[in-house]
Amino acid sequence: MNFINQLISYSNPETLLLFPFLMALITAFLAFPTIIFIAHAKQLVDVPDKRSVHSKTVPTLGGIGIFFAVAVVLTLFGAFLKSNILMPVVGALIILFFLGVKDDILILSPKKKMMGQIIASLLVILITDIRITTFSGILGLHDLPYFISVAFTLFVFILIINAYNLIDGLDGLAGSVGLISSMFFGFLFFKMENLTLSVISLALVGALISFLYFNFSKVRKIFMGDTGSMVVGFLLAFQAIAFINMNQLQTTAQFHYNAPVIVLSILFFPLLDTLRIFYVRVVIYKKHPFSPDKNHIHHQMLQLGLKHWQVTLVISIASTSVLIFALMSQYLTVNWQLLVVVITGIVMFSLPFFINYSVFNRRFKLNKLLRKLNLLSYSKVK
Repeated sequence: MNFINQLISYSNPETLLLFPFLMALITAFLAFPTIIFIAHAKQLVDVPDKRSVHSKTVPTLGGIGIFFAVAVVLTLFGAFLKSNILMPVVGALIILFFLGVKDDILILSPKKKMMGQIIASLLVILITDIRITTFSGILGLHDLPYFISVAFTLFVFILIINAYNLIDGLDGLAGSVGLISSMFFGFLFFKMENLTLSVISLALVGALISFLYFNFSKVRKIFMGDTGSMVVGFLLAFQAIAFINMNQLQTTAQFHYNAPVIVLSILFFPLLDTLRIFYVRVVIYKKHPFSPDKNHIHHQMLQLGLKHWQVTLVISIASTSVLIFALMSQYLTVNWQLLVVVITGIVMFSLPFFINYSVFNRRFKLNKLLRKLNLLSYSKVK
């Protein structure tokens, strides 16, 4: 421990933050082959059905490798950073880990999963006191009383965890969204000189890079599973709330007035997809909001003829564009910036469908013209 403390004292922040990133990257990369082997040996795999977008059996225990890598990094760094944040986060991750593993192997009821998410989220909120304390003037709302603040923060935790879980239906999609989001949060935490939160971001980035390598593999493919989606979703929710909390408590912070809008821009895709899928299921089809179907945005993009990696690339570019527009409009009032982010996000994620419609319409008109020409030439010959 003395050696590590000496290393910290002589290292600059940029060099120091390489350690959690590389440790998570290597740990996860070494863990995944063993997890894949055991999953195949014990038949702990996902068998394709009519809703599946894959044709072969694939292990669904990728979340174990992600959890293991992140937990190792947070435990080791929490020991010498003397932070009161990392240990409660690890405790919450352990709760979600066991719930996720049971769900991936035996299937867990939605009520039990929800209860576990509530317990894990409350554990972190109450111990660390990291919560959303104000609406920052959005729609004219400002400071929140303590119990409303806790309740609303809990709602945001549950919303983000389940929104992230809903987008886990395509090779590389959930991993890429989690990777990009955590990279953005890590950059912002680094600029705010918060080493502890930067460690959380970079540990998740390292673990997800290794996961994506295997997730895209044709030979040793693995899925994230509910274990991974809950662990990653929780960490994204925690980073989002911690970012809002830090900026709201520091009146001189760059994003003091608009931190919630910046968070919305980073997590726009999973939140948009969740809102859209709930509307489609409840309002249009009169079904339960959590009933499975193929009405997600990524499913609709697949129907345009895009491949898995192309859908992931389009969504990643659109997500990055939304954040760029949010940063470009940060000097507007919070409500105007919110409007810019919402309009930009809807346009960016609708663009592939408009382009496809335009191309289809042109092809249809061309085919119609060709048919007329063929009929005309046929009548003349006749």
